[in-house]
Amino acid sequence: MAVEALTPDWEFDRFDDGSTKIHTEVQLKNYVKFLEDYTSQLKGIEDALDDSIGDVWDFTLDPIALKLLPYEQSSLLELIKTENKVLNKVITVYAALCSEVKKLKYEAETKLYSGLLYYGEGGECLSAVGVSVCGAEMLRVHLVRQELSCFVSRCYEVVVSVVHQLASLYNSSKNATKIIESSGVHFQTVYEHLGELLVVLLTLDEILENHGTLKEHWKMYKRLLKSVHHNPSKFEIQEEKLKPFEKLLLKLEGQLLDGMIFQACVEQRFDDPGVGVAVSKNSAFAEEFAHNIRTIFTNVESKLGEPSEIDQRDKYAGVCGLFVLHFHIFRTVDKKLYKGLLDACKKVPAVTLTANIMWFADTFLVQKVPAAAKLIDKKSLQMVRSQREAFLQQRVQTLPKDVQSYYVFVTSWMMKMESILSKEHNEKFTEDLSSRCSVFVQGILYAYSISTMIKTTMNLYMSMQKPMTKASVKSLCRLVELLKAIEHTFHRRSMVVADSVTHIAQQLQSQALAAIATAKKRVISDKKYSEQRLDVLSALVLAENTLNGPSTKERRLVVSLALSVGTQMKTFKDEELLPLQLVLKKLDLISEIRERVKVQCDCSFLYWHRAVFPIYLDDVYDHAVDAARIHYMFSALRDCVPSMLHARHLDTCDQLLENYDKEIMEVFNQHLLDKLCKEIEKDLRLSVHTHLKLDDRNPFKVGMKDLAHFFSLKPIRFFNRFLDIKGMSLQTSHSLYPLQGLDVLEIMRNIHVFVSRYLYNLNNQIFIERTSNNKHLNTINIRHIANSIRTHGTGIMNTTVNFTYQFLRKKFYIFSQFMYDEHIKSRLIKDMRFFRETKDQSDQKYPFERAEKFNRGIRKLGITPDGMSYLDQFRQLISQIGNAMGYVRMIRSGGLHCCSNAIRFVPDLEDIVNFEELVKEEGLSEETQKAASVLDSVLSDLTSNSAEGTEYFKMLVDVFAPEFRSVKNMHLRNFYIIVPPLTVNFVAHSIGCKEKLNKKNKGGAAFTDDGFAMGVAYILKLLDQYQEFDSLHWFQAVREKYMKEKNAVVKEQNVQATSQDEKLMQTMNLTQKRLDVYLQEFELLYFSLSSARIFFRADKTAAEEIQEKKDKGKQ
Repeated sequence: MAVEALTPDWEFDRFDDGSTKIHTEVQLKNYVKFLEDYTSQLKGIEDALDDSIGDVWDFTLDPIALKLLPYEQSSLLELIKTENKVLNKVITVYAALCSEVKKLKYEAETKLYSGLLYYGEGGECLSAVGVSVCGAEMLRVHLVRQELSCFVSRCYEVVVSVVHQLASLYNSSKNATKIIESSGVHFQTVYEHLGELLVVLLTLDEILENHGTLKEHWKMYKRLLKSVHHNPSKFEIQEEKLKPFEKLLLKLEGQLLDGMIFQACVEQRFDDPGVGVAVSKNSAFAEEFAHNIRTIFTNVESKLGEPSEIDQRDKYAGVCGLFVLHFHIFRTVDKKLYKGLLDACKKVPAVTLTANIMWFADTFLVQKVPAAAKLIDKKSLQMVRSQREAFLQQRVQTLPKDVQSYYVFVTSWMMKMESILSKEHNEKFTEDLSSRCSVFVQGILYAYSISTMIKTTMNLYMSMQKPMTKASVKSLCRLVELLKAIEHTFHRRSMVVADSVTHIAQQLQSQALAAIATAKKRVISDKKYSEQRLDVLSALVLAENTLNGPSTKERRLVVSLALSVGTQMKTFKDEELLPLQLVLKKLDLISEIRERVKVQCDCSFLYWHRAVFPIYLDDVYDHAVDAARIHYMFSALRDCVPSMLHARHLDTCDQLLENYDKEIMEVFNQHLLDKLCKEIEKDLRLSVHTHLKLDDRNPFKVGMKDLAHFFSLKPIRFFNRFLDIKGMSLQTSHSLYPLQGLDVLEIMRNIHVFVSRYLYNLNNQIFIERTSNNKHLNTINIRHIANSIRTHGTGIMNTTVNFTYQFLRKKFYIFSQFMYDEHIKSRLIKDMRFFRETKDQSDQKYPFERAEKFNRGIRKLGITPDGMSYLDQFRQLISQIGNAMGYVRMIRSGGLHCCSNAIRFVPDLEDIVNFEELVKEEGLSEETQKAASVLDSVLSDLTSNSAEGTEYFKMLVDVFAPEFRSVKNMHLRNFYIIVPPLTVNFVAHSIGCKEKLNKKNKGGAAFTDDGFAMGVAYILKLLDQYQEFDSLHWFQAVREKYMKEKNAVVKEQNVQATSQDEKLMQTMNLTQKRLDVYLQEFELLYFSLSSARIFFRADKTAAEEIQEKKDKGKQ
């Protein structure tokens, strides 16, 4: 059955199933949802910008950017359209080549320079251990090298093409066909672009030449390849592929790393028979080339160092490049021009090519044109170099004045920007636009001058390896602030600038069109038509047509090239041509105003001068009134972030950015935030203690900084976050000064100071400050020590005991010297002999009178200016030893306190399960088993520490006792006999200190000093002399002596009660009180000494302890 073809008018039966309606409703719902989402987004943006909506554009909050660069989609072929086809082709070729140069220059500046400059930054690469790291970095950069090689080759091709195209136009050969009449045509713009491309190659040479890290890593990489070559199988590399790779590397090294990029370009073979263009033998082209170099240099040289200078230094480098190219092509030297180029070095000692790369014209010209260098005497060349140093010295001297001048200029310019741009359009619209244009241009000129001054000065210091003075650094940082102030001003007024730029461009275009129209009329009025006159007319028509449209860079380029043809045959009068050229320069600036401002105010070079940032922050802190200027510096430091994104030697550029961020923040914290925190903390403490006797804090008498300016600052933008100084300072201040008392670390490091300035209380286990200028005394107790141990870890305990041991060694040396002194030793031996001979008569008790006599005898030996005898100083020594032992006791107690707090979460200390075994039974992972094992060991340590603690006293006894008891230290065994005089001395001192508590002048007042008792108990234990001291029955003798005197006083009172002599009775009462006080003080000392002896096991002698150890060993 044949299938009939469907007729075109066939269609389905019209049947409405409702699907169309459903589909429509779905689409409508989606559209409504889209509108709602979009509305909410717009509302969010509006809310975010609520505070900043207006004519002022906040630099730190920049959610929406305005692009002012004119743009259109017309190609060069569409723009260059006249009836003169030949002229069209000429202009099109040169415009295309110039555009290609601009693209290459943009690629180099945005990608290649940064990729090379930042190589080696942001990561460590050590020659010994980091060969693999360097190899990895070099492999990444190898890709950049290949890209760079392609780029350089492309530049060579463009240079050759430009030269060939110019040589074709200016051909002196009689056989060559004339393209257009070129006798009066000078394509200066093409030569300027050619100079720019040569500067790009020159810059690449300088970057690679000055990059030490890159060269070093390249050597290491070649060594790595040698090791690969010897054993390719180890590195899984095919040997046949290795040789071509090595050849490629050698080619790249010769092309890029030998400093020959520029040289290879100018030494190319420009005479190519295949192309059919004569270059080196072309006299017309040689003359035209030289004419353009002279013209450009004349224009550049007149502007160098002037206030109106804007890009002449870059053109100067380009002129030098063109001069060298001319020499290598034609092998002729214009001695006058060469001398003029060298003389320009006096005005421009160095040119900053990019970042921190400096270029010296004199060095360049001497190296690249040695034939011309021979014509110049050596003195002239040496003069140029010496003038560079003189320039730097002069710049250093004039910097402060320059800063002041520019400060006035920039601030007045900023006021003009605010006042002019705040005006509404008035009747004099044309004048208003002209004034706005002048203000915009003036801002760009100021930015260029300031930027050039900063870069030249900083980079000269670096290249000449001379240190910068602090004054110079501060001045340069001020200039950086001014530079960013100009950029911020343009940005703040973005709305008005955007509105003005279009009108100004149109006004300038109309002025240029009027001048061209006048010239065109002049050409048309002359009826004598010739090919040259027709070319001029066509060029003027082309310029006119091109100016009627947006002021894009392509259109401006075409206008410039067209006028190169259109200005011949005196079509413009001199008084007409100069204003036209000025108008076109202004049009260039105004059309690219945002880009020009960005380039001139770019401070990415500061990355290479980061060392100035600490000095700058110190200056900001010292001059807090100008604290707001820190915003400008952080904005400048942020400028290098976009260029860092092109770094290629790391896996990602994030590592480089993080390191930079970390470095800047560390400096910021150290040189500003930490200082602010200390000042805040100091001020808060002094405010709390205003009731005390403090130094005068009257700001009118004492110079005080007003730090409030820092806390009123807006948050500073850095990277993608904001730094709020107020919040950061308070937070840091809180974290830096925890309220936990004096730290164990501080005490440990200054143990000698601590034991002399603090007094120990045995029963409460607390240290109290001896004296203070305030009405309160600092104390240190177990809680403070426990807090410190919790902060630093239990390891600090053993370290503290080690420090105490070192301290005791020094003190025991002084102790031994005192005991060995003949005056002391002879008196002690005499007292021992006396006691042995008279102990039966004195009931085995050491006589109190003998101790007092010893005290008086020592005092006769001499006293210090403070009124202290040798025995007083010996008592202080023993007290300090005792304080050190008290501190060790407190450390042990603090450790137990800390451990008990940590172990409180364990339910039962007697029954702690083994977590490692439980984890193994469950068959959990190896990591879990390790974690369980660590937990078991931690619990074990905490349990043992909380139950026992380390016997530090026993350790300190065991370490010193053998030496104390040795035969060579026999003189120390006299110590027990000096204890009675020491106690008499101590009691007298203690009573004197306590009496001072009730006096107005409390200097030297104290109510406790148990360090003495602790020291005596410790030394008696070291000498094993508890039994010898107890045999003196000293405290019984003291008690009997005072009781006897008290009874005598009471008996005398009873006798004198009948006489009613009040004065005598008062004297007796005072005597009785004094005896009670002395007796009580001796009793307290006895109790303290008895308590201290318990710590050192006074119940056992050394022999008994040794026997006990032996018994334990047998068991």
